[in-house]
Amino acid sequence: MHKIPVTVVTGFLGAGKTTLVRHLLQNNQGRRIAVLVNEFGEVGIDAELLKSCQVCDDDEDPDTNILELANGCLCCTVQEEFLPTMQELLKRRDRLDCILIETSGLALPKPLVQAFRWPEIRTGATVDGVVTVVDCEALSSGQFVGDLDALEAQRQADDSLEHETPIEELFEDQLACADMVLLTKVDRVDSQTQHRIQQWLQKELPDGVKVVPCKQGEISSELLLGFNAAVEDNLDSRSSHHDTEEDHEHDEDITSVHVVLDQPFDSTELVNRLQSLVQQHEIYRIKGFVAVPNKGMRLVVQGVGNRFDTFYDRPWQPDEPRQTRLVFIGRSLNPGQVTTAIQEGILA
Repeated sequence: MHKIPVTVVTGFLGAGKTTLVRHLLQNNQGRRIAVLVNEFGEVGIDAELLKSCQVCDDDEDPDTNILELANGCLCCTVQEEFLPTMQELLKRRDRLDCILIETSGLALPKPLVQAFRWPEIRTGATVDGVVTVVDCEALSSGQFVGDLDALEAQRQADDSLEHETPIEELFEDQLACADMVLLTKVDRVDSQTQHRIQQWLQKELPDGVKVVPCKQGEISSELLLGFNAAVEDNLDSRSSHHDTEEDHEHDEDITSVHVVLDQPFDSTELVNRLQSLVQQHEIYRIKGFVAVPNKGMRLVVQGVGNRFDTFYDRPWQPDEPRQTRLVFIGRSLNPGQVTTAIQEGILA
């Protein structure tokens, strides 16, 4: 039986990976797709968003954490169970056309691709391509990688920069492993800024890797799938800061804090509290669901820096607790301080 093609979708926190995958599921052109969501955090926020993409039924297998989707697709939440989940999916090879893996925003893509060399996976699946999602608006404001002009000047002066932050190294490794870069949120910057960022990115990428603008995750599946790159077989050509290391672990100072509260919140007041919290702490990403008073719908909150997006995604289910569940990803976060700041609006 043929190998199942696997597309790895990587990118920094808040770049738009989940939005991209949701759009693909809703416009799958008849493909039977399995989606693996590998999160950095204990509350499955991204997996929940994927499951609410209006193509789901209720057939869930608790033993494998695989959710059957009504359009013939599957959705899986993967924490430390990548190998057994892949083995379970490979048992369903006759029912699948391809697999998408949405990595954590803090994951290095190359070690994940290396896992496809394992004998248990190699005979049944191949990495068709790596798609790196990049936030155009964030880059335009110098977030995550610093000021673009200054960074470019430094790199031109010295090809082997020292004292890089883990985030800068992660961003570079994600670009180095890419078969294609999707530049998201281009509608939030002017055309001149978008052009400048595309030019800068193109200089940072390996030869032949294209930068493709993308709005709201809307991109043709024909462009996203079908690279036929067999990435696991040519990893040596995709350089990484961690090639000489036996293992790579996340920066121990970068942690996730999950907060689950029974109380509802006014959406505007909560966003104001979260923005104040971001100003006081090094928080990279906030995401979650909020119970709003007198609202029958669940509010989704997604924040990167001071930018917050909110939308109602679906009604609360009758047997579902109306809780506010938020995940914070940042550096040296104190769970108690974060919870207090949310509940009382007190800055820690």
